[in-house]
Amino acid sequence: MRFLFENYALDTEKRELHRGADAVSITPQVFDLLDYLIRNRERVVSKDDLISAVWNGRIVSDAALTTRLNAVRNAIGDSGEEQRLLKTLARRGFRFVGQVQEERGDAAPDNGAEPPKSSLTLPTRPSVVVLPFVNLSLDPEQEYFADGVVEDITMALSRFHWLFVIARNSSFTYKGRSVDVRQVGRELGVRYVLEGSVRKAGSRLRIAGQLIDAETGAHLWAGHFDGALEDVFDLQDHVTSSVVGAIAPKLQREEIKRAKRKPTENLDAYDYYLRGLASAGRWTREANADALRLFCKAVELDHGLACGYGMAAWCYVRRKARGWMDEPIQESAEAVRLARKAVLLGEDDPVALCMGGYALALIAREFDDAAAFMDRGLAVNPNLGRSWSLSAWLRVWRGEPDLALEHAAHAMRLSPLDPSTYAMHGAMAYAHFLKGRYDEASSCAESSLRFNPNFLLATCVSAASNAVAGRLDLAQRAISRALERDPDLRAANLRDLFHRKEDFATFAKGLRDAGLPD
Repeated sequence: MRFLFENYALDTEKRELHRGADAVSITPQVFDLLDYLIRNRERVVSKDDLISAVWNGRIVSDAALTTRLNAVRNAIGDSGEEQRLLKTLARRGFRFVGQVQEERGDAAPDNGAEPPKSSLTLPTRPSVVVLPFVNLSLDPEQEYFADGVVEDITMALSRFHWLFVIARNSSFTYKGRSVDVRQVGRELGVRYVLEGSVRKAGSRLRIAGQLIDAETGAHLWAGHFDGALEDVFDLQDHVTSSVVGAIAPKLQREEIKRAKRKPTENLDAYDYYLRGLASAGRWTREANADALRLFCKAVELDHGLACGYGMAAWCYVRRKARGWMDEPIQESAEAVRLARKAVLLGEDDPVALCMGGYALALIAREFDDAAAFMDRGLAVNPNLGRSWSLSAWLRVWRGEPDLALEHAAHAMRLSPLDPSTYAMHGAMAYAHFLKGRYDEASSCAESSLRFNPNFLLATCVSAASNAVAGRLDLAQRAISRALERDPDLRAANLRDLFHRKEDFATFAKGLRDAGLPD
């Protein structure tokens, strides 16, 4: 059966939703919701009706149901405000109100599709397929959950523009089959394969996954996640964000290794970009200069490589923050030029938008524009832990402590083992200081310093918050450490961290009370 409405077609046999000639990515549960709503469009269906039909009567929170209904609306181009196709009737339920035509087909669904047999050339970008997760439970209901996890991970990975991700329609042709990942790699033309399983034990679920190099068969990453059945949707979201947060950096590191092994005469723009990322990860003046050279070479070879411009601008941000600029006026102007180029070219490139935006904030002091660019970048790809961390610092500068705390916490959830965890705790320390929570500020500052004892900004907020809270001995020890790191440190050097004059006045007084010279 095919249900036709507006320019959409819902095929219940192939379990596909199309908008015109384009397939719309939709999870199995969202598909079932839409199918049920359309089939019962002549009446109002209640929340209990939906839970009974789609979840077989299991306990489902209102928030989880609302999330799935919003996903239905998003798939069909509707919204909660417009309610053009799907109406919510207060205290009664929901009804599909679009005009629907039914089209019956005689062809049987193709449930035994064979995987493609051709051997494809690997894309220039790193490439990955997420295979259907194996349901190891006796409960067939977990099949929907496993499929939903795979679809969500696939969609989340697709937001990384440097990745080539195989679509669900191809990856699911392997469902129910025992596969050799090397053969899968050849047939789909991908370098990496993510596979996994779902197991139910009593009221608990365990989801396991592993990332494999399809060329060598080497295991690159493995992890598992446990949760309660009643939290099934929250668990699905957590698994998606955790897996993507773990494997996206891993994939990029593997590609960097490949680029570094290639002969220099065979390097292309993306290879130079990857080598630049490797150098940018080392916090030395020499490595920073090397990274800047490599990113500039990348954009010289590819004038449209927006992320290359963004990372080149980021190198100047690092140079300014560390006092490495030999010609501050000229280098600052070049940083702003690169940042503007990044955000101009990178309308849908989150690295370009976030790094370019951050450079505009730190160097050009264009905080409003920077926030707009970073918000757009995070909307394009909400799985970039580093960008959430940078956004947290931007919110500190803009005097938005609640957003700073929220963004820093999200960064830590996405990348709990991140080498830059100290920066996330540091942003939280300043956010708590802005809110007048000096005990929390000093606690976050100490957490930051445990990860990086040389982080000067965390040492300063530790000194100021302890001084304001009356713990002068701790404050004075912090200032002594800060002056050992930077004998020329003065409160005025940190003025730009604060949007409001009164916040800086409190901070500066704390530093003076802790012993920082005027």
